[in-house]
Amino acid sequence: MLKSDRCCGESGTLGVTRPDISTQIRFSKEESIRKGEASLRASGAVGAKENVKILTSCPSCLQGLKRYEDDLQNGLLEADYIVVEMANQILGKDWLPEYVSKANNGGIERVLV
Repeated sequence: MLKSDRCCGESGTLGVTRPDISTQIRFSKEESIRKGEASLRASGAVGAKENVKILTSCPSCLQGLKRYEDDLQNGLLEADYIVVEMANQILGKDWLPEYVSKANNGGIERVLV
């Protein structure tokens, strides 16, 4: 696991109002992702053809990170929300359809209580 602190340049209206700055920030993030990928693969934490997963809590970052999904040397980049990954790990991969089913069958109040 690696931490990537770099901004992706997608936040707010930066990409529209200052695409010159946003593009440079995005290039820095891409470089950081590629270095992280190489490090994870070299250490054996991620196999040669396995996907690399990057997690965020920011909707703008998630949108921006999805730009890189086809871009890694081997495998793909998977971007998702931290809370979704936590739910997958704690509640299992079927947590979302189960939640929706419970909400549809008893109302959201019963699911949350």
